Amino acid sequence: MATGTELRQGSPAKRAAIVRAALEVFVREGYARASVDAIAATAGVSKRTIYDYYGDKEQLFLATVRETVEQQTAAFERLLDDTVGTAEDLEGALVAFGRAFATEVARSPQRSALLRLMIAEAAHFPQLLERGGATGGTQRALADRLADLAARGLLDVADPMEAAEFLGVLVTGRVHNHSWYGTVMLDDAEIERLATGGVEVFLKAYRPR
Repeated sequence: MATGTELRQGSPAKRAAIVRAALEVFVREGYARASVDAIAATAGVSKRTIYDYYGDKEQLFLATVRETVEQQTAAFERLLDDTVGTAEDLEGALVAFGRAFATEVARSPQRSALLRLMIAEAAHFPQLLERGGATGGTQRALADRLADLAARGLLDVADPMEAAEFLGVLVTGRVHNHSWYGTVMLDDAEIERLATGGVEVFLKAYRPR
């Protein structure tokens, strides 16, 4: 087993395959039951490669969560760029964002799997909750965008992080509840209704008067 000073960065493609396989196995089996052998077989790599890249199962688990969260945050930032952009039509932009994000939340097996995994293992790995856990990066990205909209006079936002948390909950909270965290498929009309309603409530609170 490799020590911390001997870990290799290795091939990006191989690391991505290991992370995908590890997430699949950890979600299916839980941390305690998951084996490095099963992860290696699923990824199509040797067990030695996993040890060379990550050291041990615990570090692999934490790296899998961290790297998956980073990927999801980067995708969320692209979604913000595509939907909110310069936001000349504030309500239309936020509805487009809410609909797209709610659809991703409702229909992304990876996002739902990661959230269920972190909830299941947080008691054993409190570091999973550092910096906001699975949603910390997306909340900060959304807060930055809301702060920009406030600076342009389109929103009245005293605390961007709080406003981002409210918008996130309003857009995704009922989607999580109605879909049982990605277990039940929601149709487009239901997602549209839930997301639009959330944005309407948000704007009632944060639109300048």
